[in-house]
Amino acid sequence: MEDERKDGAYGTPQKYDPTFKGPIYHRGCTDVICCVFLLLAIVGYVAVGIIAWTHGDPRKVIYPTDSRGEFCGQKGTKNANKPYLFYFNIVKCASPLVLLEFQCPTPQICVEKCPDRYLTYLNAHRSQDFEYYKQFCVPGFQNNKGVAEVLRNGDCPAVLIPSKPLARRCFPAIHAHKGVLMVGNETTYEDGHGSRKNITELVEGAKKANGVLEARQLAMRIFEDYTVSWYWIVIGLVIAMVMSLLFIVLLRFLAGIMVWVMIIMVILVLGYGIFHCYMEYMRLRGEAGSDISLVDLGFQTDFRVYLHLRQTWMAFMIILSILEAIIILLLIFLRKRILIAIALIKEASRAVGYVMCSLLYPLVTFLLLCLCIAYWASTAVFLSTSNEAVYKIFDDGTCQFAGKTCNPETFASSNESRLCPDAHCQFAFYGGESGYHRALLGLQIFNAFMFFWLANFVLALGQVTLAGAFASYYWALHKPDDLPAFPLFSAFGRALRYHTGSLAFGSLILAIVQIIRVMLEYLDQRLKAAENRFAKFLMTCLKCCFWCLEKFIRFLNRNAYIMIAIYGTNFCTSARNAFFLLMRNIIRDPGLLFLHPPYTDCAGHGPAPQLLLGPYTVEDLERNDGSAERPYFMSPNLKRLLNKTNKKLAES
Repeated sequence: MEDERKDGAYGTPQKYDPTFKGPIYHRGCTDVICCVFLLLAIVGYVAVGIIAWTHGDPRKVIYPTDSRGEFCGQKGTKNANKPYLFYFNIVKCASPLVLLEFQCPTPQICVEKCPDRYLTYLNAHRSQDFEYYKQFCVPGFQNNKGVAEVLRNGDCPAVLIPSKPLARRCFPAIHAHKGVLMVGNETTYEDGHGSRKNITELVEGAKKANGVLEARQLAMRIFEDYTVSWYWIVIGLVIAMVMSLLFIVLLRFLAGIMVWVMIIMVILVLGYGIFHCYMEYMRLRGEAGSDISLVDLGFQTDFRVYLHLRQTWMAFMIILSILEAIIILLLIFLRKRILIAIALIKEASRAVGYVMCSLLYPLVTFLLLCLCIAYWASTAVFLSTSNEAVYKIFDDGTCQFAGKTCNPETFASSNESRLCPDAHCQFAFYGGESGYHRALLGLQIFNAFMFFWLANFVLALGQVTLAGAFASYYWALHKPDDLPAFPLFSAFGRALRYHTGSLAFGSLILAIVQIIRVMLEYLDQRLKAAENRFAKFLMTCLKCCFWCLEKFIRFLNRNAYIMIAIYGTNFCTSARNAFFLLMRNIIRDPGLLFLHPPYTDCAGHGPAPQLLLGPYTVEDLERNDGSAERPYFMSPNLKRLLNKTNKKLAES
């Protein structure tokens, strides 16, 4: 019978091929240039890691260090009895660069204890409090300079604020009194230069510094937990694997019962929620203040206040009732689709049962992702701790050395000090003067970009491997007799041997979009304090557009990887063929879209039902017609689901 289907706007429909039995074994390398680029990028990534490990000091992440890079409280040093780190101006810790450099751009010294009182240098330098104030100045400070010179040189902080130690760092002792932030008994503070500022500036600075500190502590706690309880983690993974296997086996026989039980449980939980809201609504009847409306109450930072209002429970009850009604209506009108979904789950569990190694492959993906995360995190830490305190020569006159770097320990006896007696060596910033230090921000961006690229490559490798394995199952006419030996390992070998470049290409596109989204998030944080509404609107639009673009690329990549696994074509050809295949059949029968949902989970993993019933089933319907010459490859259950049959030779 001649195939009457013709070319259309979405390409030529797949034609019957009697030799087609699933994944093509005779194939060539694809997207070789992208493979070369990936290898070169990995070599460069390793080089960046080596350079970062050479210059960085991870102890700076764990232990506090002063502006000279000396550790606070370290035995055998002059700071042995000074375990706490004191920030001259913690407000500067609100800078977004703190997250990149793990340092606040303000002088820091080691002290014996944190300040416990409020003092300004203007008030203390000529009073009996100076001896107390002096311990928070730079080591060796003598009160032989004017106030303006001391503050300009950064010899002493302009103001001391009552602080408490947290992880050996001094943070302002900020507390809330009746919803108002205060330091001591004040809601404002004098900055030491004659101006009064709001406590919220201190809060923002302490929040950023504390955020970095919490990130450090979290990383250390995670590392310590892994070293102490790694065997429990392994036991948990083994138990999870056994439970997953048992769950998949049960799905084959009890899928209908399990699905209906979960649906009924959701309905019962929502019903109980409605009952509970009604009982709370009735209990609050007559209580003082419970009849205040939400509009009159306004916004409250303590959300527990809303639970004492009858209107709150009425709103909860209405919302839950609407959800309950929607679910019941969906069950009434989509009951046939639910039956189809149950059958799909059974078929998926049957496929996994024939390809049992697919249960173990996620461990390979997990281990590779852990390797990517560990390398990225360690490189980021070493890069962040590569910064050094930079001191420069400052002079009010015409000193020829003004602006040049200096060493504060040797500056007094240096040639610059003799030629410019009024000059002083003052802390300028954290960073460095070398090319490496100037490139730190770019290296951090490259580190993040390579992490996204490699992580997406690992996920793509998993998708192609599983797609190839399940394609071998699907295109076996007599299951499981025609199923090849070790389909998962064969698919994994084909993906690495022939299609590393295609996987690198697809993951590169996704990584570019993701790094752009990260930069937009960074810019959004910078613009939060701005009052430019147009800039905020534009930023929101860009973030939304790139979010949608990332989801579309994930969808396109997943379908391209399935075509790569089957036909061995390059990435662009595979993406085009997959998209055209879907569009041709949606136009012909929109109901087929149900067999190919547009998106899976956030990690991009394609579950067994999609890998089986997506492009495979659609292409099977396009290639074959159920005749003896062109039988359907789908399983009997799928044929019953789609009302398809294979005719015997005598019938045709």
